[in-house]
Amino acid sequence: MRLTLISAAIWFFIDQISKWLVVHWAGLAERGAIDVFPPFLTFRMGWNTGINFGLFSGGPETTRWVLIGIAVAITVWLLWWARTGLTRPIALISAGAVIGGALGNTVDRLIYGAVADFLNMSCCGIDNPFAFNIADIGIFAGAFGLLFFAEPKKITP
Repeated sequence: MRLTLISAAIWFFIDQISKWLVVHWAGLAERGAIDVFPPFLTFRMGWNTGINFGLFSGGPETTRWVLIGIAVAITVWLLWWARTGLTRPIALISAGAVIGGALGNTVDRLIYGAVADFLNMSCCGIDNPFAFNIADIGIFAGAFGLLFFAEPKKITP
């Protein structure tokens, strides 16, 4: 459980610091885009009121609160799972990555009303229109880790 909390804190901290540095300190909110290593890495401001790839964005204000509620419910469930069912260190760290990412995006929804996305990566003639953030990386990596490294409980008859 301790690994889960440490992992969650690290992912949350890195996410929030990166957003503050890029969006506010570097002025991405006003500038809209900053070429870092084009086309491979560009900071492109995106305020996502929905979920991945902007799904459910532009909906009513209740959508924001439903998404916050879902993130909190997932966090509570993952904490319970980490405490009662996860044993492998990589699975505990993965649970923390999802929790830290979910809480990072939840804080954005509470403060800004939307998630601050800014990482945009394109390659090989493909122009990617989507942006993401460090929290999204934590959620994806953590879900991947849980999928492949969480040991299923054995059910005995």
